[in-house]
Amino acid sequence: MKFVALISGGKDSIFNILKCIEDGHELVALVNLHPKVLGSETDSYMYQSVGSENIVKLAECLDKPLFRREITGKPVVLDLEYKGQSPDDKKGDEVEDLYEILKEVKQAFPDCEGVSSGAIASTYQKLRVEDVCARLGMTSLAYLWMRDQDELLQEMIDKGMVVILIKVAAAGLVPEKHLGKTITELKPHFEAINKKFGFNVCGEGGEYESLTLDCPIYKKRMEIKESELIMHSHDIYSPVGYLRISDMAVIDK
Repeated sequence: MKFVALISGGKDSIFNILKCIEDGHELVALVNLHPKVLGSETDSYMYQSVGSENIVKLAECLDKPLFRREITGKPVVLDLEYKGQSPDDKKGDEVEDLYEILKEVKQAFPDCEGVSSGAIASTYQKLRVEDVCARLGMTSLAYLWMRDQDELLQEMIDKGMVVILIKVAAAGLVPEKHLGKTITELKPHFEAINKKFGFNVCGEGGEYESLTLDCPIYKKRMEIKESELIMHSHDIYSPVGYLRISDMAVIDK
């Protein structure tokens, strides 16, 4: 099956592409929904916005056409179920931005039938992707869904994923100390704070966001040349900060 991949730059969306390819599917295009100001944060229940300034470089690494759209909608339908809501209820919802851009993909690639997403534990997100797929006659491909998070993170590491933290927002993570570190370096720390605080090692509780600098399916890799730490909150227990990357290089492998 030919498929399009929803990408944020994070480990989950990229690793699900790898799993799709391993299962025999063919990647034909990439889709990214981004905030009005690239690299900024936006109030979204669906999309990772931090790191959006790197998506064009990431698409170059994957060597696939990229479809992008600004997130113009807001989280309007807050019920768990999205299917069955009336068009009037859905009007202005951020999920409709995804529908519109996938419609563009279908026009460009009529034989594209699958949609890859990195959903692991968010039923809210998974149901919305499935609703959009159903309306377009496409199939949701979510190979990471309900995987054991510790095993999944280890598999990412074992497959050679080079993934760094670009946002932290959890007890046990310190922006100045842990931003820019790889999941390989941090896995023992993740396990320790999981035991102490109930930390989700794949970040499914919003504990962190990530950026994939390299993986086996990349034709090239990314390397950060310049970045700055942006502090969002100096909370004593769970400080929140993220990396804004101003210079990213794409390097031959």
